[in-house]
Amino acid sequence: MTEHFLGVLGIGAALGVSRHAVHKWRSRHPSGSDHPFPEPDVEVDGAPGWRAERLAEIVRWREGLPGRGAGGGRPSAARQEYLKAAAERGLDRGEALRALAEFAGEFPEMTEPEICAWLMQKWRG
Repeated sequence: MTEHFLGVLGIGAALGVSRHAVHKWRSRHPSGSDHPFPEPDVEVDGAPGWRAERLAEIVRWREGLPGRGAGGGRPSAARQEYLKAAAERGLDRGEALRALAEFAGEFPEMTEPEICAWLMQKWRG
């Protein structure tokens, strides 16, 4: 059976950032640093890969970044709209982000904006 892994492109898409941002995080936060980026589970021809179920761990790592605010800056428009809709449904920011990370792990073929739109459509009925 084939095992699915997320590369920097998949992680970037799930978090609404570019693959360049993921590469930058890895280089700026190596193992042994104060806030190391989670180590990959596998490398194939030098390309790192993480198990899809570890996306929630990577989201928590990102939320703990110092500086520009939790999450490393302003969320994407899709995430902002999703967080607003989640708050209207009674979820706090942490709960909403954990739910988003869980769905991203379950549906790695979908981008974060697609997951946000899908969830909001489900909430609307």
